[in-house]
Amino acid sequence: MRYRILGTTQALRPDGTSVSVGGARLRALLTVFALRPGRTVPVSVLVDEVWDGEPPADATGAVQALVGRLRRALGAEAVGSVDGGYRLAAAPDDIDLHRFERLVGDGTRALADHDPAKAAAVLDDALALWRGPALADLPDRTAHAARAEARRLDALRARHAAALALGQAEHSLPELTALCDSHPLDEPLQALRLRALRDTGRTAEALAAYEDVRQLLADRLGADPGPELRSLHGELLQSEPEPEPEPVRAHRPPAGNLRARLTSFVGREADIEAIRGDLARARLVTLLGAGGAGKTRLSQEAGESVGEAARDGVWLAELAPVDDPDAVPEAVLTAVGARETVLYGAGAEAIRAAGSERHDDPVERLAEHCGRRRMVLILDNCEHVVDAAARLVEKLLEHCPGLTVLATSREPLGVPGELLRPVEPLPQPVALRLLADRGAAARPGFRVEEDPEACAEICRRLDGLPLGIELAAARLRMLTPRQIADRLDDRFRLLTSGSRTVLPRQQTLRAVVDWSWDLLD
Repeated sequence: MRYRILGTTQALRPDGTSVSVGGARLRALLTVFALRPGRTVPVSVLVDEVWDGEPPADATGAVQALVGRLRRALGAEAVGSVDGGYRLAAAPDDIDLHRFERLVGDGTRALADHDPAKAAAVLDDALALWRGPALADLPDRTAHAARAEARRLDALRARHAAALALGQAEHSLPELTALCDSHPLDEPLQALRLRALRDTGRTAEALAAYEDVRQLLADRLGADPGPELRSLHGELLQSEPEPEPEPVRAHRPPAGNLRARLTSFVGREADIEAIRGDLARARLVTLLGAGGAGKTRLSQEAGESVGEAARDGVWLAELAPVDDPDAVPEAVLTAVGARETVLYGAGAEAIRAAGSERHDDPVERLAEHCGRRRMVLILDNCEHVVDAAARLVEKLLEHCPGLTVLATSREPLGVPGELLRPVEPLPQPVALRLLADRGAAARPGFRVEEDPEACAEICRRLDGLPLGIELAAARLRMLTPRQIADRLDDRFRLLTSGSRTVLPRQQTLRAVVDWSWDLLD
C-alpha cells in the first residue's frame, strides 16, 4: 500500500487504485499513522491527535474501534498491534511526505555537488507530490504542516537556484516574482529574484528591487538586509548597466511549468492548429473526449504551440489528484507557483504578520496573481470537480483580462463564452503510426509490416483510443501482434502494463474506465 498525506489523505493499492477511507476521524487516524510509518504510535498520542484535545469517554475503546475500521478498509495486516499502541506496516518511501523529504535531500545535495541538472529533475519530482495543503485531514495540523510547508519552500528555493545555474533565469523569473510577492521578507528568495533579474540583463531593475527590499525590512522588522543580499548588492553596483536586450522570441526559453515530454507526439497536427485558432478567438476552450482519448497530451502540445503569445507563460494545473472540490483553487495556486506557504522558525511571526495584509481567500490570491499577467492556464481533468472548476474559471476570466484557459474534461464546464473542441479517436492510419512508434520502443525492431492485418485489428478493436493502443504496444515485449489481437476479448486483463510513473488511472484500461464509471450517479 502507498499513502498520500500531502493533500487529502488517501490510500492506494499496489495497482494504483484508491481505497475508500470514509469519515473524518478515520482519515485523521491514517494521517497520524502515516506521519510515523513503521513506528509504534502510543494510544495516548492517537487520542490527542485524532480527537484534538476532546477525547471520548472510553478513549481506549474508541481507538480500538477506529483501528478496526481502518483494518477493514486497508486489510488486516496494514495496522499491527504492539504493546501500548499500533503501527502502520509501511516504509517511509510508501508515504508521499517522507518520499518528498528524501527527494528534497537528494536534490539539495546534487545542487551542493554542482549538478544542477540532476537537482532540477529530482526537485521537480518532489514538488509534484503536493496535491493540496499538507495533512489536510489532521484536526490540528499546525505544527506538523508548518514543517512540511517550510520544507516545500526550501525545495522551491533550491529548484530556482538550479534553474539559475542552468541559465534558465528568464524561465524562472515569473514564479520567483510570485513567490517574493507571497513572502516579501524571505531574503533568500529575494536574492534569487535579484540574481534572475541580473542574469536576464535587468541590472537597473535588480538595484531598484534591492532598494524596495531594504526599505521593507527596515519598516517591518527594523533590520538591514543580511550578508547575502548586501554582497549581491555590491556585485550589482560593480557591474556596468547595460541596455535591456531586445527579446529574441525564437530563442526565448518558454515561461510556465510545462515539462518536456518523454515520448513523441503522433498525429493530431490538424487538431493543434484548430485549437490554436480556438484560443485566438475565445478565452475558454474545453477539450471534450472519452477517457484515454489523449486530451491531456493534446492540451500540453497545443499550450506549448501558443507559448510565444503568452508573455507570462503556459501553466498546467493537474486536477486529477484533487478529491475535494474546495481544494481546486489551492491546487491551481500551487501549480502556478503562487500558493501561500506557512513558515516556522526564527522570524516566522514577523513574516506571517507581514503577509497578513494579503487576501486569505485562495481564489482572491489567484485572481491577484493572474490579474496582471498574460498567460495560458491549462486545467487538466476537470470532470470530477467540474462545478468547482467552472466557478473558479468564471471568476478568473472576469478579473484577469490577460488570462486564457484551456481545459480538458469529459463534460463541458458550462461557463459563458466557453468554446468546446471534441477530441475524437485516432483514425486508422494515425492509430497505426502510434502503434508502430510505441511498439518499436517496447520491442526494438518492431514494424507493423510484420503483421499488418493483426495490427489493424488491434487499432480497430480498441476504437482508435490512444491509451488503449499504447497499453497494447507495451505487450509487444512478450506477445506478437496476432496474439494480442486474439486476446482482446479479455482486454481488461490484458492491457495492464502502463507506465508506473503516470497517474494510476492511466496505467490500465480498467482504471481509465473505472474513472468514468465512478463519476456516474
